[in-house]
Amino acid sequence: MNTTKEKHEEFVSEQLLPVAGSFDASAMSRGEPGLPGAFSWRSQDYQVARLMSKWKSSGGSPCGETYLRRHWYRIQTTSGEHMTIYCQRQASTAKTAKMRWWVYSVTK
Repeated sequence: MNTTKEKHEEFVSEQLLPVAGSFDASAMSRGEPGLPGAFSWRSQDYQVARLMSKWKSSGGSPCGETYLRRHWYRIQTTSGEHMTIYCQRQASTAKTAKMRWWVYSVTK
C-alpha cells in the first residue's frame, strides 16, 4: 500500500491582502516590491516561512519597448503550503489600482 501523499499544484489567480508593516524594507530600498511577510487570502492568515525563489517577467509594448510587468516569488508558508505569488507593477485599470499582490498557484 502506497502511503505517500501526492502533492498537486492548483492554479488560483486571486488577490491576496498583505499585512501592513510586514514588507521587506531592504527590497523596497532597491526599488523592488517588498515581499510581505504576512498576508491574508480566502479569509485565512498566512506567514511566509521561507522564500524559495524569485524572478521577474516583462512584456512588450506596441512601440517595441520592454516593461517589467511582475515580480514573482515562490514561498513556503508556516502552515506548509508552497505558493507562487506575484506583484503586478502596474494595474491594468484605474479600478484595480490597489490590487497589486496575487496568489498565482498553491501546492498542497
